[in-house]
Amino acid sequence: MHSAGGLNYISLAVMCGIYGMVGSMVSLFISKWMAKRSTGTVVIESPRTATEQWLVDTVAKQARAVNIGMPEVGIFNNSQPNAFATGWNKNKALVAVSSGLLQNMNQDEVEAVLAHEIGHVANGDMVTLALIQGVVNAFVMFFARIVGSFVDRTVFKNTSDRPGIGYFITSIVMDILLGFLASAIVMWFSRLREFRADQMGAKLASREKK
Repeated sequence: MHSAGGLNYISLAVMCGIYGMVGSMVSLFISKWMAKRSTGTVVIESPRTATEQWLVDTVAKQARAVNIGMPEVGIFNNSQPNAFATGWNKNKALVAVSSGLLQNMNQDEVEAVLAHEIGHVANGDMVTLALIQGVVNAFVMFFARIVGSFVDRTVFKNTSDRPGIGYFITSIVMDILLGFLASAIVMWFSRLREFRADQMGAKLASREKK
C-alpha cells in the first residue's frame, strides 16, 4: 500500500530525499566560502613571514604524502587554539589554523594538528558526513510527516484530503524532536571519522624526527 491518511508514501519519500540531499550538498559545495566568511580566514596567497612559509610548506608536504591536491592554507584570528579543514573536493580543500594555535603551540604540535586536518581531507570526511547528513535529514522529514498525518486524522479528526492544522503542528514538532536524534547519529559518525583522522595524523606527523 503506497498511500494512507492522504499521503502518498512514494511521492513523500522522493520529496524528502530530494530536499534532504540537496540541502546537504549545497552546504558542502559552499562550505569553503562559508568557513572563510564566518571565521574571517585569510588565505595565504604569498607567505609574508617565516611562520606562514612554514605552514604552507608543511601542508604541501603532508598533502603530497597522502596524494591529494594542495589545499588552500589560511589563518583566522582567534585566541583559542583551533583548526579546521573543509571543502567539497579533497583536491580543492581548505586547511586553516587560528592565531591562538600558532601562538600557544610549538611547531611539532602544530604539525600534528595539521596532519589531523589533512587526514580528514584525504579520507573524504566532508563528503561522507554531508551524505550522511542528507540521508538523516530525509528520514527526519519523512517520518515527521507520517506522524503529522496520523495525529491530524486520529487526534484532530481531520477527514479532508488536505492536511489540517494538526498535520503542520505535529510535523514541525517532530522535525525538532527527530532532529535531535538525527544530530546524535551524525555526531556518532563524526566521532568515528575523528578517530580515523587521528590515525592518519599520527602517521603523517611522526615523532621520529632527526
